[in-house]
Amino acid sequence: MIYNEKYNHFSDNELITEYKNTKNNVFVGILYKRYSHLVLGLSLKYLKDEDEAKDAVMQIFEKLLSDLLKFNIEYFKSWLYSFSKNHCLMIIRTKQSKLKKEIDLQIHADSFMETETNSHLNKAEEKEIQYILLEKAIDELNEDQRKCIKLFYLKERSYNEIVDETGYSLNEVKSFIQNGKRNLKIKLEKNSEEPR
Repeated sequence: MIYNEKYNHFSDNELITEYKNTKNNVFVGILYKRYSHLVLGLSLKYLKDEDEAKDAVMQIFEKLLSDLLKFNIEYFKSWLYSFSKNHCLMIIRTKQSKLKKEIDLQIHADSFMETETNSHLNKAEEKEIQYILLEKAIDELNEDQRKCIKLFYLKERSYNEIVDETGYSLNEVKSFIQNGKRNLKIKLEKNSEEPR
């Protein structure tokens, strides 16, 4: 991110206006200098991983380069907070979605969660419920399985990285992931049948 102290005294709105007028990244560079530590803190809170949080900060400010041109932003700091939070939630959802797809394949249920009781829900609400049930099911796993499932699917660690991080043997890691997935499948099938 380019940075130039010359414009330090500009307000957030002045920087955005200048950026819109000139398309010069230096103005976004100052916003980055001002707020990247806050965005990093927020990303850490959601992603719980320093490297992922740092990557997210870069992605957020890169995305800003195009989004600042599209939107009229009155209060940049609060807008950036929402923008960053949504970006982090999207990362989490993408990871959960990968795990859910894999479990769905095991369940062979194209009709997963599509019982008559919730046929009135729209797709977005249905997806949201599925993610909540998935989170709940992961939390219900025993500690070893929960740890390995989270590292493998949500943090995208390799088997060997999980061995290094947890001290488990390679066979234990594979077993915890396999059993964890099987238990998640059982819990999700059970939870989807429970009336809400």
